[in-house]
Formats: sequence, structure tokens, C-alpha cells
Amino acid sequence: METKQQKVLIVEDEQSIQKLLEFTLKQANYHTILASDGEQALSLVLDEEPDLIILDLMLPKIEGIEVCRMLRKQDIETPIIMLTAKGEEMDKIIGLEMGADDYMTKPFSPREVAARVKAVLRRTGEKKVQKIKEEILEAGQLVVYPERFEVYLDKKQLDFTPKEFELLVYFMRHTNRVLTRDQLLQAVWNYDFAGDTRIVDVHVSHLRDKIEENTRKPRYIKTMRGVGYKFGEQI
Repeated sequence: METKQQKVLIVEDEQSIQKLLEFTLKQANYHTILASDGEQALSLVLDEEPDLIILDLMLPKIEGIEVCRMLRKQDIETPIIMLTAKGEEMDKIIGLEMGADDYMTKPFSPREVAARVKAVLRRTGEKKVQKIKEEILEAGQLVVYPERFEVYLDKKQLDFTPKEFELLVYFMRHTNRVLTRDQLLQAVWNYDFAGDTRIVDVHVSHLRDKIEENTRKPRYIKTMRGVGYKFGEQI
């Protein structure tokens, strides 16, 4: 089976450097796209969806650092290698702070170009795999990232205590199941409170205050009278 060529966008206004980069990357079996200014670069990122961008700092129309900032503001995570001239230490730092993944200082060797591109693509590829494997729990407008200790409701991040978070995660991993107070106490508190299930009710109340629009008519956590609770988006 033939491996799909990875696509590299080269953004460089000096034609000699642009051609050197193009030749080097084609030799390394990458598909190349060329841009000579920042405006053209932004357009090509959206149209071509490259796997990596080599971005010069000094560009006509829109400078490289601004291109980088604009892409990251739009949540475009395409890896970026910045090209800087020797002595542009501050620009290098600003570029990395704006979201660039790596940088190369001119003049550079063709071997360095190929090595940097390969290394950055490998790193970002590993990150993508990690993201795919990351557990994400969702119910309606509620999204929870257990590994990151993050909760979002309508795309707004909420704050939780560790036990509130643990209780919410347990609920969301057991959607539409009736859970007794004893079950919740054992799962989340390991009977630290000597069978006093009132602590469960208190924490459920705190959760409702944070995730329910109307706590009297809860959308997510339903009370099962005489038994416990059931989590699931109520339509």
C-alpha cells in the first residue's frame, strides 16, 4: 500500500531560499506548497490543510509572527517551524510564545531542514495519537476531560472540588443507571464517612448548583426516591 505524502507549506518571500526548501523537501518525499507572503499563507492553510508549515518571520503583507498568532487564535494546530535570521533571538522567543513548534536560523543546511521537519511531524503525530486516546465524557452541553480535571458547560469551564469532580466522572461513566447512595459512597469516598450517605446528598446538591439551569427540575441528575440517583440528560 502506497504511503500518502505529507504536505508542507513553505512561506518564504526570498525566491532562492524558497526554491532550496522546495527542492530539499521534495527530495525527502514531501509534497510542497509555496506562498510568498502572509496573506497568501493564511489562505493556503485553509484551502490545502498542510501537515506542517515552514514560516519565515519577515514577510510582505502580514509578518510571520502575526500569521502564527492568527492561526493559533483560530485553533488551527498545524505544526509551524519558524525561519529566523541570525541574531533575531527576541523574534525567536516571541515566535515560540505565539505557538510555533520549532525554529531554524538562516543560513541552514538541507540536511537540517529535512531533520527538523521529520522531528516536528513525529512529535505532533504522537500528540495526535494521545489526543485520540484521551477519554472524553459528554452529556448534552456538558463535557468532561477526566485526565485534565476539566469540565465545560456550554463551552464555559467550571470549577469543581476534587470530590465533586470524582462524583461527576463516576456519574458520567454510569449514565442512565440507577446508583444507590451506598454505591456512590463506596465508589467515591471508600466509606471514609463510615456509611453516612448524607455526604453524597450534599455533593449532589453542589453538582446541581453548578451544572443545572434549574435545580428543582434537574436536566442531568435525577433523584430516584428511596433509592439514589440516576445521571443522564433529561429531554
